[in-house]
Amino acid sequence: MHRNLTIVSPKQERIAALAKQSPQMAFTSLAYLMDLDWLKEAYRRTRKDGAVGVDGVNADDYERDLEGNLQRLLDRAKSGTYQAPPVRRVHIPKGGSSTETRPLGIPTLEDKILQRAVVMLLEPIYEHDFLECSYGFRPGRSAHQALEAFRNQLMNCRGGFVLEVDIRKFFDNLDHGHLREFLRRRVRDGVLLRLIDKWLSAGVLEDGSISYPDAGTPQGGVVSPILSNVFLHYVLDLWFEQDVKPRMRRRAFLIRYADDFVIGFEDQQDAERVFAVVPKRFGRFGLTVHPTKTKLVPFRPPSVRTRDQSTAQVARPGTFDLLGFTHYWGRSQRGYWVVKQQTASDRFSRAVRSIDSWCRDHRHWSLQEQQQTLNQKLRGHYAYYGVTGNSAALTRFLFEVKACWRKWLYRRNRLRSMTWEMFYRLLDRYPLAPVRTVLSMFRHAAKP
Repeated sequence: MHRNLTIVSPKQERIAALAKQSPQMAFTSLAYLMDLDWLKEAYRRTRKDGAVGVDGVNADDYERDLEGNLQRLLDRAKSGTYQAPPVRRVHIPKGGSSTETRPLGIPTLEDKILQRAVVMLLEPIYEHDFLECSYGFRPGRSAHQALEAFRNQLMNCRGGFVLEVDIRKFFDNLDHGHLREFLRRRVRDGVLLRLIDKWLSAGVLEDGSISYPDAGTPQGGVVSPILSNVFLHYVLDLWFEQDVKPRMRRRAFLIRYADDFVIGFEDQQDAERVFAVVPKRFGRFGLTVHPTKTKLVPFRPPSVRTRDQSTAQVARPGTFDLLGFTHYWGRSQRGYWVVKQQTASDRFSRAVRSIDSWCRDHRHWSLQEQQQTLNQKLRGHYAYYGVTGNSAALTRFLFEVKACWRKWLYRRNRLRSMTWEMFYRLLDRYPLAPVRTVLSMFRHAAKP
């Protein structure tokens, strides 16, 4: 498999070099690069332990004749005879809730492989085109980098105003016509465009019936993230960089992670102008913004007195949420005003509900098995939310995990009560992972 990677990488490098050399050029011939080795590498990068699609084929079945299956898949893709199978839709609990669910699309294994192969062709082009403000679903970029970038820019201008925008059901409402037009600006390879069209119009199988969406990204598709990034690159990123920023009186900056984005402003009038025009901008492309979740937040440290010219009242610093964190102004240990981050309340509650649901469903496992899985979940939580200044929320989460475990562990034995003293003796034998701060966000501080 490593040989396939060495073969694929030079091809991707050639695509990237052409994209850089001719930023306005549309690629008319890309599919010829997709050969058997390319699909083998796509298969290597495809997750194989997920649920099966409508054909019921898993990785073990597929690998019995891997080379033959991949060759037949390649032939169908290039000849135009490949038919995108329906995506199986299931509903899973939302944040551990027993009543609320969210839909999950499950493509077939072959669909995942072919989508991965197409992404491997598109990525070198768009990684050159995408702007610095975009972080979601891009190689070498993370949510923590997006958080740090926005925080640093807020610190550098000592705050200002933050525009939080919520796009209503973006992944369900993405307009196919506009997406096709955006894609053709850089990709005019007939094989790739036909495949993407097939995925966009593939049916969704639910409760025995198939429906055909006329909007949205492919359900659960590997290709969906890059398609959504292409769409928002033209609708938002380029528009902000080329049309909005030159018209601003003072600094303005955008950070986007997939469809989750915020815009920071030094000047209040700049912020209000953009706040007024953003709904119209998205409306042009078939999208709407949530009227109550989209808001403009005054965001300066308390020592900086800003005055709303229309009301002549001193503006108080607000808070805003981004990527699961609530951002607010607080004092550092040296007494400077800094932007701090704590777990957003809705994410905290969702995580606790998820733990409670897991403990309920697995209370009959052995103590050691429960301890091991809970520790995995705790370490995953710390890995994301373990930023400097968030230790109180992490400590509270650990306490809630202990409380959930204690409740369900002893309900399985039908005991009416269990003192914390008795439970902590059990924790001595089966300890839970202690709170851990993983990332430092305090590299910049504003002087008081």
